[in-house]
Amino acid sequence: MFRIGPYTIDSQVILAPMAGVTDRPFRQLCRRLGAGMVVSEMVTSDTRLWNSRKSINRLNHTGEPEPRSVQIAGGDPEMMAQAARMNVKRGAQIIDINMGCPAKKVCNKAAGSALLQDEPLVRSILQAVVGAVDVPVTLKIRTGWNTSNRNGLNVAKIAEDAGISALAVHGRTRACSYKGEVEYDTIRDIKQAVSLPVFANGDIRTPEQARAVLEYTGADAVMIGRAAQGRPWVLREIDHFLRFGRRLEAPPLAEIKGILLEHVQGLHQFYGDYMGVRIARKHVGWYLQAEQGGNCFRQAFNQLETADDQFAAIHDFFAQWAQSGTAA
Repeated sequence: MFRIGPYTIDSQVILAPMAGVTDRPFRQLCRRLGAGMVVSEMVTSDTRLWNSRKSINRLNHTGEPEPRSVQIAGGDPEMMAQAARMNVKRGAQIIDINMGCPAKKVCNKAAGSALLQDEPLVRSILQAVVGAVDVPVTLKIRTGWNTSNRNGLNVAKIAEDAGISALAVHGRTRACSYKGEVEYDTIRDIKQAVSLPVFANGDIRTPEQARAVLEYTGADAVMIGRAAQGRPWVLREIDHFLRFGRRLEAPPLAEIKGILLEHVQGLHQFYGDYMGVRIARKHVGWYLQAEQGGNCFRQAFNQLETADDQFAAIHDFFAQWAQSGTAA
């Protein structure tokens, strides 16, 4: 469909990087379910912190299909360059720069979308990272810092001049966080102003929305984030609709169960029994939150302390669902 450096991306559906969500088990699952590319959780550019358990897990890309895209965050050009170099040595094939995260703990460190306030620093960081590695460098931004300072178009031009290979745009300002209408007009203006691939991000939840956004903005792909939490098969549904113009049937109950069990098992194997059990809780909650009885099940599930008990509970839940037609 489009290229990022030497890599041909054969789907217009990309999984957005989400801290605490897009770990290796989830990325691998989403690739299998239709994502043309996935991006890792944000990794700090301060390599002195890479010995923490969180960073060690986020830097683990063993067994992932190409291209492996790793997102880094920080506000110092040389530290960002060094982080890029070290990630490439660890197997990263694409470096993604985070200038889109609206979280206060990131912005307070002059990173993420806070960088959009300082265009000269943006340019310095992009030039430093692009110059430091021989792999493609991509960038994720927002439309600006706040509604009075929408400079996403300027930043996009800076990115193209600096040699950025692709640009993802969340269609809100940092101040808007995840609220309010998405500025698809701004994404369209950015796409018209640059020649590099542009990914449209923000409130795309259905195949029909994805097609409408691509047609309106002219973007090369959609980047799906929160819509994939608990529904990773939405990536497959969007990909199919964009290719063939018709919807896939909803996955049958047995497949949903299989996907959920695969995901939970992957979490247990990746994080170990203690952390795996705890991280599985939020994902299982997302999978079942819309189902009748899902909230009650989640409350009970969150009290379970072993992998075996979690698997048994999931099997029981789906058995009752299949028998009654509703979740118990």
